[in-house]
Amino acid sequence: MLQIKSVSKSFGDKKIVDNVSIDIPKGSITILLGESGVGKSTILRMLSNLEQVDAGQIWFEGKPINHETQQREHLVGMVFQQFNLFNHKTVKQNITFPLEKVLNVPKAEADVIATDLLKKFNLSDQAHKRVSALSGGQKQRLALARTLAMKPKIICMDEPTSALDPLLTSYVAQIIQNLADQKYTIVIATHDTVLIDKLDCQVHLMQGGHIVESAQSKNITKNTDQFPKIKRFVAGHPPIL
Repeated sequence: MLQIKSVSKSFGDKKIVDNVSIDIPKGSITILLGESGVGKSTILRMLSNLEQVDAGQIWFEGKPINHETQQREHLVGMVFQQFNLFNHKTVKQNITFPLEKVLNVPKAEADVIATDLLKKFNLSDQAHKRVSALSGGQKQRLALARTLAMKPKIICMDEPTSALDPLLTSYVAQIIQNLADQKYTIVIATHDTVLIDKLDCQVHLMQGGHIVESAQSKNITKNTDQFPKIKRFVAGHPPIL
């Protein structure tokens, strides 16, 4: 179980995340839904220990997630919206380099791990190309492969489908669902409501740093009227303040 307990975060005088609490079962998918600036990406960054929590705590399997546990156990992997790939390296090196430098994996072992992951994500024929030669969908898959190589238990994804066409969105959604089926815990920050229909997930609509409405995706699909705030967001209407 991943537990976010009364977490808050401010930048200067502006509170971006305000007393948010979420319980996320292992092997589940959680979507933090909302427009830009509501705090969803900041929650991912706190989970990944890229931002410090101002108040509250984050726990996983009964242990706090902090700088020490994240560095020691690599609990959380982050897939960034802009991918943050190493553009000066080859596709394969984007996987082997962090394995060798961060986890001290021997070069031969890192090569085997990378080869297997590139095959899994249908990128074997791109292995020796530069990242700049990849399409947006291929970069997304490489970013996922690089994250999985580090063997995290939690995967955070920031706007994973923002630059993808509908076909690729469906493909990435299937990858995400498969990862959850393999017992990875997935947390997604997005404004893409299409994912609600494509994933078996818990949806938390955020507004002004708060969670204002929560629902299971299957329940939203069956009865949108039961969740008026999510329904309004899905329809493209501005939130009611």
